[in-house]
Amino acid sequence: MKQYEPDRLTPAEAAAVRRSFRNGRAAMTRRSLLRASAGGALAVGGLGALSACGIPAAGKTQGGVSADDHSAKEKVVDFSNWPEYIDTDDSGKHRPTLDAFGKRTGIQVKYTEDINDNDEFFGKIQPQLAAGQATGRDLVVLTDWLAARMIRLGYVQKLDASHLPHAFANLSDQFRAPDWDPGRAYSYPWQGISTVIAYNKKALDGIEVKSVSDLLDNPKLKGRVGFLTEMRDSVGMTMLDMGKDPAKFTDDDYDAVIARLQKAVDNGQIRRFTGNDYTSDLSKGDFAACVAWAGDIVQLQADSPDVGYVIPDSGYMTSTDNMLIPNKARHKTNAERLIDYYYELEPAAELAAYINYVSPVAGVKPYLAKIDKSAADNPLIVPDKAMQAKSHAFRSLSSKEETAYQQKFAKLTGA
Repeated sequence: MKQYEPDRLTPAEAAAVRRSFRNGRAAMTRRSLLRASAGGALAVGGLGALSACGIPAAGKTQGGVSADDHSAKEKVVDFSNWPEYIDTDDSGKHRPTLDAFGKRTGIQVKYTEDINDNDEFFGKIQPQLAAGQATGRDLVVLTDWLAARMIRLGYVQKLDASHLPHAFANLSDQFRAPDWDPGRAYSYPWQGISTVIAYNKKALDGIEVKSVSDLLDNPKLKGRVGFLTEMRDSVGMTMLDMGKDPAKFTDDDYDAVIARLQKAVDNGQIRRFTGNDYTSDLSKGDFAACVAWAGDIVQLQADSPDVGYVIPDSGYMTSTDNMLIPNKARHKTNAERLIDYYYELEPAAELAAYINYVSPVAGVKPYLAKIDKSAADNPLIVPDKAMQAKSHAFRSLSSKEETAYQQKFAKLTGA
């Protein structure tokens, strides 16, 4: 097998990692502001003997390295995820959907919340993967740009589609064809993350905000505007506002966005770049408006009636956290069964009701409505077709581009 050199972080990239770890999306407490609305475990439907009718079996693993699959004899899955990114009961000790999966299949899920930052976690498992060794994990959840890197480096296994009938059938069209994993050969989304414009109605005091241009150009908002420290979100939203496609942009396009944001920094229009801590500024009215993550807005609105959001006519950015099976995973088939389970409509609904991110599962809405009608009717959790059509993804970057773009963005934000 070809030996891959690990991607190395430049000083600018390392600064971006530190920002993310301190207060970026990596530092988000995904359930810190919202009460659990599921109210108990659903009676989850039967997995049964899954028919793979019409679903082609995967061919020889390409890019990844398989190991002897012990799934038949060892009924276990080692699953690494982010903190507070799954449904729990009132005691916090049980996870109803995982409990139901284990009861139905006999497969014990060893669930570990040990992913606090993408790059930090990559640094933890990369030496083992580069050496062709097992990580001790069968399933991991990583944000799309790192999932792309893992696939590019040959660190994850190709999925067997015959084990994924529900995932194959129920994956939302919005997430089916990322440029870094066409056809989802190596990954399936755990949840989607939308980037929108949020505002505080009281702080706006009648000022209309409908676009990124309003944030950057309206002098009445000077010093009361926030953007995110996550490069793909702030650059992507500004790029859309400038009529450029985040999936196809050039170096010149990127530089034009940086120049526009720099002007707003220099003239004091942008108060600061933040991570998840913008939620406090927004609630208090220190930010009249800002670029924000939709999952936070859903949570904030439960307690802050002045907080609202808008989807610009130019569109909004979407990213995904994705389930992948690392090389040498000991229980690949069991992991694939767990992936597929979360694409059944009832478990998907229970998960969405609890964590309130974008469900990647088409058809989940009526099942979610049985648990929490307000969540089912919220387009930030279940986007309708019109909203889906406005979503855009940031294209995958080469290592060279990643370095250059992060350096420029770090200079802009003062990192």
